Order: sequence, then C-alpha cells, then structure tokens
Amino acid sequence: MLSNKEETYHVDKVFDRSNTVYVKNVPRKGRGVFANIPFKAGDVIERAPSWEFDSTTAKLLDRTGLFEYYFVRHDRKLEKDLMTSYVVFGFISIVNHSSNPNAETVWIDKNSGAWASLVATRDIKVDEEITHRYVNISEYPRAINFVE
Repeated sequence: MLSNKEETYHVDKVFDRSNTVYVKNVPRKGRGVFANIPFKAGDVIERAPSWEFDSTTAKLLDRTGLFEYYFVRHDRKLEKDLMTSYVVFGFISIVNHSSNPNAETVWIDKNSGAWASLVATRDIKVDEEITHRYVNISEYPRAINFVE
C-alpha cells in the first residue's frame, strides 16, 4: 500500500485529493492544471469557496503578487463597485488563461459566500491542460506576457 505522500505526488505532478486534476510546471507559463480523468462538456471540474473584497482592497492587492491570482467578476453589479473581486481557494486559482479555453468559471452565491465552479465547456482529455479566459486581462501589467 502506498503512503498518502506517494499517492499524491508523482515525479513532477501534484494531484488534488480526488485525483481528478493535477498541477505541473508548463514551460514559459509557470504552473498549470491538467486533467487526470476525462471530462465531458458541462462537468464540474472543481468547486471552491472564495473571499470577496472591494475596490479599495483591490488597489492594495494590485501592488502585491496576489494580483495575478484573484478573480474579477463582471456578472454581479454592486451599487458602489462596477466589479466584484475574489480570492478563490483551490486549484481554480492557478488555471492558466487561454483565448480558446476548455473551461469557464461559474459563480454561485450562497449564504456561505460566493463559490466558484470550474466547468468544462467542451470535452477534455486526460493530460490536457485545463484553461479558462481571464476577464481582467487588460488590467495586467504590460510586462506579463500570456502564452497560449
């Protein structure tokens, strides 16, 4: 029987608890999330809780490395803010951008807060990188180059 450590780490891959996805380094992109099982269009790949913050906090976070990992949500309008921003806890936060993504983030508001679900928009094969479209890509510093 393998120890928990051996079950979770395979050479250069780190698996999630359910072994449905894994993380590995992608040349020129950094970390990426990959399918360890096939997903059909409409399948929920992951669901994660989030922490919501306002535009004042966003201005502070924009000066840190966390800027590259928080989500901007345009589907929910607030009286004071045009956009709502979130830190999402889970693998969703390190899914890479693509202009031709195979997944999308779907938001669900519950009494326990906003939850982000990563949902396949088309069939995804085993070992295929899971990507989604960043909605705030124009706000990234020009020094960041997005690689397809």
